[in-house]
Amino acid sequence: MQDFRHLKVWEKAHALTLDVYRATKLFPREEIYGLTSQLRRASVSIGANIAEGSCRRGDVEFARFLQMAAGSASEVEYHLLLTRDLGLLEMPDYQRLSDETVEVKRMLASLMQKLRAEG
Repeated sequence: MQDFRHLKVWEKAHALTLDVYRATKLFPREEIYGLTSQLRRASVSIGANIAEGSCRRGDVEFARFLQMAAGSASEVEYHLLLTRDLGLLEMPDYQRLSDETVEVKRMLASLMQKLRAEG
């Protein structure tokens, strides 16, 4: 078992979640139960799955939680695209958040590959 707070991918996922919360704070009130909620929930899920998986027994179980985190990251990626297309996010904010999300996905894929190689 390892402390998830020492994982670089968790640090990046946590930073992404904080940035998503800051960005969605400016969304219209009518989106509070729509895109605001969906985007926040999906971003929180990334870090939460990394944290939960890190205390599981064995690399196979940890990798399963990393896969769920990657799925949530893809969901964030889509929600960001949608918010951009709806005009809720300006292009610089969209690009920054999108880049962060892609980086988290890349790090998750790399960690999953490492776990498979060790297993």
